[in-house]
Amino acid sequence: MRVLFVAMANSIHTARWVGQLAGQGWDMHLFPSTDSWIDVHPELSNITLHHTGFRNPPRSPKGVRFRGVSLASRVADAWQRRVRKEEEGIRRRAERLARLVARLAPDIVHSLEIQHAGYLTREAKQRLGKPFPPWIVTNWGSDIYLYGRLAEHAPKIREVLSGCDYYSCECLRDVSLAKSFGFAGTVLPVFPNAGGFDLTEVACLRQPGPASARRAIMLKGYQHWGGRALTGLRALERCADLLGGYEVWIYSATPDVTVAAELFAESTGIRVTFLPKGTSHPEILSRHGRARISIGLSISDAISTSLLEAMMMGSFPIQSWTACADEWIGDGRTGFLVPPDDPEAVEAAIRSALEDDGLVDLAAEENLRTATLRLDQERIRPMAAGIYTRVAAEAGGRR
Repeated sequence: MRVLFVAMANSIHTARWVGQLAGQGWDMHLFPSTDSWIDVHPELSNITLHHTGFRNPPRSPKGVRFRGVSLASRVADAWQRRVRKEEEGIRRRAERLARLVARLAPDIVHSLEIQHAGYLTREAKQRLGKPFPPWIVTNWGSDIYLYGRLAEHAPKIREVLSGCDYYSCECLRDVSLAKSFGFAGTVLPVFPNAGGFDLTEVACLRQPGPASARRAIMLKGYQHWGGRALTGLRALERCADLLGGYEVWIYSATPDVTVAAELFAESTGIRVTFLPKGTSHPEILSRHGRARISIGLSISDAISTSLLEAMMMGSFPIQSWTACADEWIGDGRTGFLVPPDDPEAVEAAIRSALEDDGLVDLAAEENLRTATLRLDQERIRPMAAGIYTRVAAEAGGRR
C-alpha cells in the first residue's frame, strides 16, 4: 500500500502518527504542508520526504529519504524568499502536490491537520482534474472548534470537509462539528492523534506512593492566541498561602510567561523551575509523575496531550473546559474543568486539589484505570493501521 501524507514535517504529532505504522511494510511518503520542513522532527522515520527545493536539514532522521533539489544554504535562502514572494497563497505548492499525486498514484492521501494540510490538499485535488485517491482528513486541536467560528476560515473548512471521503478526530465533539460543516463521508474511529503510550515504560516514571504526597505543580506555559498560562500563574499567586513547600514547574513557557513567573517567584517566595525547550518526553512524563496537580489552559483544543499525560502519571488535572476533556475526566471527581480566562475559578480548583488529599488520590487511581483502557499503544496501533486497510479495501470494492 502506498500512502501520501500531507502534514507538517517538523511536528511531533506527525512523527508519532507515522511512527505507529512502522512495520506494516507500506510505502509511505510525506509532502510538507508548510515550508518549515527544514526542521524535520528527529522522531520522523521510515518515510520519503518530498521537499520543495529548499536546503536539506543539517541532519537526516533515520529512515527519512529526501526527494527534491538540494541547494547550498545561501542559495536556498535566496530562493526561499523569492518563492514566498511570488507565490499567491498556496497556489504553487498546490500545483506541486497535484503533480506528486499524479506521479506517485498513492492508494490513500491523508491530510494531518486542516488549516495547512487540508486547505493545500483541497487545492491540489481541484487542480488535478481527474479522479483523486481516497482522501482522509484528520482534525487537530482547534481546526474546527475555533477556526470554524472565524469568517476567513469557515468556508474553507466547509470545502475541505465536503470534498474529503473520510474524517478522523480525537473528540466526539468534533464529529458533530464536522457534520455541521457538511461532512457526509465516513467517520473513522475516535482516539487520540498522539497515539498511545508504552504503559509499562511510563509506569517506571511515576513517583511511588500516593499522589497527595507530591509537592510540585506542573503548568503548561503557552500564552498566545490560544494558550492562557498567565491565568494559571495568577491563580497560583492567589493560592500562595497554601503553597509553602511546593515548587512550580513550567514547560513550553513563552517569553511573557517567563517574565511573569520570575516576578511570581520573587513576590511569593515559591520556587519556579522552567523546563527548557527540547526537554525529552520521558522527562516531561516524569515531572507529571511527581506533580500533585497539572494545569493546562487554552481557549480551544481537542484532547490535550498534556491532560492525558497527567492522567496517566497520577497528577490531578485542571483543564480548561474548551478542550474535550469532559470525554475523559469527570468534573469535580477525577479533575476540574475551568474557564480559561477566569483566575478566580482556577484558584478555586487549585485550592480544592491542594486541600483534599482523598480527592487527589482517588482521581489518580481512576484516571490510571482510564489510561490503561484507552491509551495503551498496543491497543491504539492496530486501530491506526486499521484505518488504512479499511479505506484501501473500501476503495477496491468501489472499483
